[in-house]
Amino acid sequence: MKGKQFENRKTNEFIMIHQSKLIPFDEQPYKVLFDKSMEELITSIKENGILSPIIVRKLDNEQFEIISGHRRVAAGKIAKIHKFPAQVMELNDYEAAILLVDSNLQRENILPSEKAFAYNLKLDAMKRQGMRTDLTLSKNETRMRSDMQLAKQVGESKNQVQRYIRLTYLIDKLLEMVDNKRMPFTVGVELSYLGSKAQAYIAEILEYDEIMLSVGRASRIKSLSKDGKIDEDKILSVIYDKKS
Repeated sequence: MKGKQFENRKTNEFIMIHQSKLIPFDEQPYKVLFDKSMEELITSIKENGILSPIIVRKLDNEQFEIISGHRRVAAGKIAKIHKFPAQVMELNDYEAAILLVDSNLQRENILPSEKAFAYNLKLDAMKRQGMRTDLTLSKNETRMRSDMQLAKQVGESKNQVQRYIRLTYLIDKLLEMVDNKRMPFTVGVELSYLGSKAQAYIAEILEYDEIMLSVGRASRIKSLSKDGKIDEDKILSVIYDKKS
């Protein structure tokens, strides 16, 4: 992250910003998809302009980092909008990450991968912010407290939040399968414990034979990997075992 380290929000300024000065957030976890919803947003902007200001923070190089409004900016550029109404906030890196996640989590149809990287980003920001503000806590205590706070804020159990974060360990092909519902969420979690080479081999098999892997088979592969007994033959035998 590359923002100024402000301790508090000192300004709440509204200005118009040229698109050339807007840059996406460094670790933006949400995908800007050009789907039907985006088409509707583009049409709305063409007819009515940008109705809701984006939220940004000013960087040291006189550019502005988008905190909330990545879809509006993408749609606005297509709609030939050159200047965007923006709310400029002074945020440190941790505040910016938390606000970015919070401003998008209420969206409909959030992909599992988006939740995974959003939860991971917010948890890391909360943990680091907690370490700065409470020096009496150990790293583990800070993480445990942050885990519980995040789970409460997003309305999920602590274990479910951790399951989502496990998805960040998947290679792109497997993560895409989870997003596209070609792989159950729980299967993705199990496979996230494998190394990238084993994951790539499994992705190749599932893609070639269009197989839907069960959580039971995924758990068996995970157990073999944990015991150091995983190889391509073992993976094949589990996937194609008719007894499973």
